[in-house]
Amino acid sequence: MYSVRPAALCVALAAAFPGAAFSAGDADIKQLREQLRELRATYQQRIDDLERRLAETEKKAVAASSVAAAADSSAGEAVRSVARVEAVAAETRAAASQPAGESAFNPAVSLIIDSKFTRLQRDPSAYRIDGFIPSGGEVGPPRKGFSLGESELAFSANVDHLFRGNARFSLAEDDGAGVVEVEEVNVETLALPTGFKLKAGRYLSGIGYLNQQHPHEWDFSDAPLAYKAFFGYRLQNDGLQLRWVAPTDLFLEFGAEAANGGKFPGAERKANGAGLWTAFAHLGGDIGDSSAWRVGLSHVRAQPRERGFEAENGTGSLVNNAFSGRSQTWVADFIYKWAPNGNAKERYLKLQGEYLWRRESGELAYNITDAGAETTSDARFRQSGGYLQAVYQFMPHWRVGVRGDWLRSGTASLGTLGSAELPILAAYNPTRQTAMVDWSPSEFSRLRLQLARDKSRSGEADNQLWLQYIMSLGAHGAHKF
Repeated sequence: MYSVRPAALCVALAAAFPGAAFSAGDADIKQLREQLRELRATYQQRIDDLERRLAETEKKAVAASSVAAAADSSAGEAVRSVARVEAVAAETRAAASQPAGESAFNPAVSLIIDSKFTRLQRDPSAYRIDGFIPSGGEVGPPRKGFSLGESELAFSANVDHLFRGNARFSLAEDDGAGVVEVEEVNVETLALPTGFKLKAGRYLSGIGYLNQQHPHEWDFSDAPLAYKAFFGYRLQNDGLQLRWVAPTDLFLEFGAEAANGGKFPGAERKANGAGLWTAFAHLGGDIGDSSAWRVGLSHVRAQPRERGFEAENGTGSLVNNAFSGRSQTWVADFIYKWAPNGNAKERYLKLQGEYLWRRESGELAYNITDAGAETTSDARFRQSGGYLQAVYQFMPHWRVGVRGDWLRSGTASLGTLGSAELPILAAYNPTRQTAMVDWSPSEFSRLRLQLARDKSRSGEADNQLWLQYIMSLGAHGAHKF
C-alpha cells in the first residue's frame, strides 16, 4: 500500500502558504497527480463502499475546503482527493474492527421487549415440580392475566482488535417491583490462533443446545421441564470458558468451563477456586442442499455445600433443608433443519431434542432450625428427563410447533429420612404437552399463541393459555444455528 504522507504534506503547505501553491512547478504538480492516480487505484473499491459516510465527512470539512480553494484548480483537486483518500482509509480501518450488521455507534445497543397474557387453572405462585429438589430458579409460569415478561437490554462492541465486550441485562417484575438482573457481562478474545476463543465473566454455559439461547430466541414461551428441574431453567455462571473449533469440513467444536458454581446445581460458596466444571463437544454438517444437523454431548460437575431449599413437610408446614455432596449431569442434544434448497424464507422444518441425566449423592439436612439440623440423612438421586419438539413454517411469516416434556424422578434413596417427611421428593414423573402458533411480520417482531397441559404437580393438571409478543429494537446479531 502506498503512503499518503507526501500528499498530506502538500495539503499542509497549501494551507499554510497559499501563495506557494500558485508558484508550484509543473514537475511538482505532475508528481502529485501521479501519486493521486496510484492512490485512487488502490482505494477505489473502498471509496465506492463508503461513499455515503464520506459525503457526511466532507460536509464537516467546510473549513478545510475553504483553504484548499485558495490554491489553483489543479492543486485544489489534489487537496480534496487526498483528503478523500485519507478519510476512506480511516473509515476502512474503523469498519474492519466492527462486526458486520452493527450500527456505526459504539457500542451497539439493542432492546428486546417481551410481554405476556396468561390464563391458568392453578396458582402460579404455588408452582412446583414434584419428585425433584426445588432449584430456586424462575421455573413457574407468570402471574395470571397481563404481565411484563423478561425484556432484555444489551450492549456489545469490539474493545480493540484483540477483545470484544458484551453486556446483557434482563428487565422484569417481581411482586410489583421492577427488577434488573445481570444476565451476561463478559469479555471474549478476537485474535487467538487456530480456532481458539476465551471468554471471561458472566455467561450462559455452552452445554446442550437450548442453554446458549436467550428466551426471546426460544420457539416456545417457556423452557422445557428438564431445564427447569436440573438448571433452574438455564445454566449461568461466573468464570472462564474456552472453545476450540477444528479446521475441518464438518463443524467440530470442543469446550470447557470453570466457574464459581454459586447457582443451581451448585451453591453459594465461601471458598477460593471453582465450584462447577463443564465440558462439551458439538458435531454438525450438511446433508445435500436442503438439510443440516448438529449433535452434542455435555457434562456438568458441581460440588454443592449446603444447597438450601424450602419445602413442605409431612404436616404441611414449610421447613428449611440443605443438600451437600456431588452433582453430575450429562446432556445429549440434537437438531435437524430442513428447507427447500436451503432457503428458509418460504418453508422450513426444525426438529430438536435433548436428554438430561443427573446423579447426585451426599447428605441431606432436614428441618433446619436456628439451633441446627434436626435430621441428617444420606441421600442419593438418579433422575432423568428431556424434551422433543418440532417447528414447521408452512408459509412465509407463519409457524406451528409442538413440544413434549417429561421427567423421571427415579426412587430417591434418603436413608433414615422417608419421603413422607418430605413429600416433594416422593417418586413422581411430571409431563407437559405444548402447542403453539406464531406470526412474525418481520425479523424484528413476533406474536405467539401457546396452549399447554402441565402435569408438574402430582394430581394437579394445569391447562394453560399464553399470549406473547416479542419486539426487537436496535442492533441485533444473527441467532445461533
